[in-house]
Amino acid sequence: MRLAVLADIHGNSFALAAVLEHAARQGADLFVNLGDIHYGPLDPAGTADLLAGRPMVTIAGNQDRLLLTPPPEPGPTLAYVLAALPAWELTRLAALPWAMTLEAGVLLCHGTPCDDTRYLLDDVTSGRPVLRPAGDVEADLMGWNYPLVLCAHSHIPRVLDTGRRLVVNPGSVGLPAYADDQPPHAMSCGSPHARYAVLERTGAGWRAELFEVVYDWQAAAALAEANGRADWARCLATGVAEPPARDAAPAARPAGPGARQGAS
Repeated sequence: MRLAVLADIHGNSFALAAVLEHAARQGADLFVNLGDIHYGPLDPAGTADLLAGRPMVTIAGNQDRLLLTPPPEPGPTLAYVLAALPAWELTRLAALPWAMTLEAGVLLCHGTPCDDTRYLLDDVTSGRPVLRPAGDVEADLMGWNYPLVLCAHSHIPRVLDTGRRLVVNPGSVGLPAYADDQPPHAMSCGSPHARYAVLERTGAGWRAELFEVVYDWQAAAALAEANGRADWARCLATGVAEPPARDAAPAARPAGPGARQGAS
């Protein structure tokens, strides 16, 4: 079995189209989407149309839930996404599970299996992502006895063999960097490529391959800029973000799970 694993598209139809085309050439048997599908100042409606044409196993992320339970006065970016998405896509999002398993012994989650706002593979207490020790990852997976765990949320591609299982974060299709002030930290892939993974089950177990895909990130950055989000434009064009100052007051943002810098 070969799985094409996508995550954290964030409405970037430019990146999604390139990833879908690239993944189709890899001979995948099944496409998997780990959530955070539409939120962002880009092209949520175009993203919905692309996904409608490519059936895949999908779970919800924390910012998908934000679309379903928005605050009374959503910020401009959230309002933009809600106005752009067709009703049928919001209905589909509402039916998505927060985690699920595949018959092949695969667990899908956005953050951890019990909390879609926590990073499973990354420690950000220093302000930058650091791979967590295998024992700490296993503690978050206690009771989930699956040989392969697919997670997302951090946007950082990772493959970790804990000794008991393989844990894979495919990285982000649509947003290669961002900053968050809860706690202050920045996630940076270092380049603007779209990212995803292909997992293959062999006689010896699961094997993971991480891909970086070229697409027109300047067009994506220009759209973010036009929609009033210079912060997103910089992250899209460079793949680099700087953490907020630790003594800075948090930026105003809508109430909601896992809101990160730019979630307004």
